[in-house]
Amino acid sequence: MGEVILDYKRKNNNDRLPVLTSSFQGIEYQEKHFGSQQKHDTSDYNVLPKEYMTYRNRSDNGYFRFNINNLGVTGIVSKFYPVFTTINTNKLFLASYINHNHRLKNHFKVVSVGTSQHVLSLRNFKKTNLLFPSKDEQDQIGKFFNLLNRAITLQQRKLEQLKLLEKAHQQKLFPNSFQEKPLLRILHGDNSWWNSYIGEVFTERVDKGSSEKLLSVSITDGVYPFDESKRKNNSSDDKHNYKKVFQNDIAYNSMRLWQGALGVSKYEGIVSPAYTVLKPLPNQNSIFYEFMFKNIDMLHIFQRNSQGLTSDTWNLKFNQLQHIKIKTTNLNSQNKIAKLLIKIEELKNNESNYYHNLMTLKKYLLQKLFI
Repeated sequence: MGEVILDYKRKNNNDRLPVLTSSFQGIEYQEKHFGSQQKHDTSDYNVLPKEYMTYRNRSDNGYFRFNINNLGVTGIVSKFYPVFTTINTNKLFLASYINHNHRLKNHFKVVSVGTSQHVLSLRNFKKTNLLFPSKDEQDQIGKFFNLLNRAITLQQRKLEQLKLLEKAHQQKLFPNSFQEKPLLRILHGDNSWWNSYIGEVFTERVDKGSSEKLLSVSITDGVYPFDESKRKNNSSDDKHNYKKVFQNDIAYNSMRLWQGALGVSKYEGIVSPAYTVLKPLPNQNSIFYEFMFKNIDMLHIFQRNSQGLTSDTWNLKFNQLQHIKIKTTNLNSQNKIAKLLIKIEELKNNESNYYHNLMTLKKYLLQKLFI
């Protein structure tokens, strides 16, 4: 390594340079990383020019992260961050190589010294032996990962914007307790809303079953087949008291409703007696109410109405749930609101899958492109 990197030992003599830090997320402004500017004497800090590399030479677990300063500014970093550049070597290739090669990561853990903290000196780092391809191949690999990283960053931003869009629509398509009507109106709808109780749009389903498909409920997945979870089903359980669930019923975890553990069932099956099953009355769209019930304002109402001494014991059964006031609208408007929110959710999920596919591709290529 000492043949391909060159130390940079300039110390800080300009307090106006921004203070940076190197983390597993990359080079960041220190104030952004910690949430506030750290009050330290920076007179002995190392200067980190644009496109130069650094790493924190102390680690609690023996793993280190080597980063390139891609912020577009020259800054300063703590004296615990050695600064260096490369000699006839592609920086992005080198960073990708040493950050993701398991053999090298374990090697750095072995050659670092210390008990409470592992310290990897620049001297020991430079003694590391590597196999390098030609500079042209390094440049091609570095260029490829630069494009892939840019695609991942853009996709991540797109996904974050879609999550904000979804949250904004969920809040603005339903009126809160202080509003007569929502902030957003449905085109070609009469947009009439009125006060109601949950017990006026749902009844509790109390049918029993034992041999049907076993279902469960979670915050992230809603209602899903139990055999698709990672937990093991105990087939010897007595299921005669399990509750039947039909398509378009809403099932919820009465101890986690205030966290959003509910969903509209796409299946017919049974759930544990610990869950509550809501049967929609005629002219009601269950998906519309699922989105309403997962609205942050509604979750706060569920939390206030849950009974129990601690958050681990809070419980909201139907006999309390049915008396909670809501504002609702006609079936036509319910259908339109549900359709719009489903479209946004589908778009978000598709973009989320694409983001995870890019991350999987990157992980695979990092394993295959380096020795």
